[in-house]
Amino acid sequence: MAPQPGRLHFIAKFLIGILLLPVCAALAGSLYGLLDGLAVENWREMEPNTLGLLVGFFLWIIVYLAMPRPVWSYVLAHELTHALWGAAMGAQIKGIKVTGTGGHVKLTRTNMWITLAPYFFPLYTVIVLLLYLFASRMWDMTPYQPVWLGWVGLTWGFHATFTGSILRIRQPDIHEHGRLFSYVIIFIFNVLGLCIGVTLLTDTSWAGWLDDVYNRTLEAYAWVGDRFARIPR
Repeated sequence: MAPQPGRLHFIAKFLIGILLLPVCAALAGSLYGLLDGLAVENWREMEPNTLGLLVGFFLWIIVYLAMPRPVWSYVLAHELTHALWGAAMGAQIKGIKVTGTGGHVKLTRTNMWITLAPYFFPLYTVIVLLLYLFASRMWDMTPYQPVWLGWVGLTWGFHATFTGSILRIRQPDIHEHGRLFSYVIIFIFNVLGLCIGVTLLTDTSWAGWLDDVYNRTLEAYAWVGDRFARIPR
């Protein structure tokens, strides 16, 4: 049995979580800027790729709200993500169990990334993207990009809704590293993934996006520093 983390472990991660809050604000602002750049007055003017992505996402929202939820499929993705990240980081998989109400995976080692990966790594979306890359090596997939992006939107919607729902319930994965730290890491990497996805779908340059994130991060920390400087001593 792995040793239980001590009090200093949680205090350190709590402080790191606080220090990373300005990064959360910077990434959220950058994502808003990217999405604002996609806004059009008439949906008919929207780029087919963007429209496909949004159609897939909102189709999933309808399915999630109106039909029985495929909980088993989410549990499978959750446990497989633990296993994949564990294997990638040198852990041996000793067993995996998936049911309609929960599951678990036994690994010979674990760490923060293995524990939190299912909350920010959309496995089914990654599978769709890998299939697209594989197919595009053999055929011209350009005419079908909106359809593929529809699947990206649907699978990411699946990840977002189930992740949001499961985080409302007490999760041992979250408490293992502290709520604040875990939520900050989950937020950062989910928003980072969205920013990268939107950048890939638009004419935004990588250099321009990285420069925007860098400047927003500096501004966020400067704002915090300014507020501390105004505290009466």
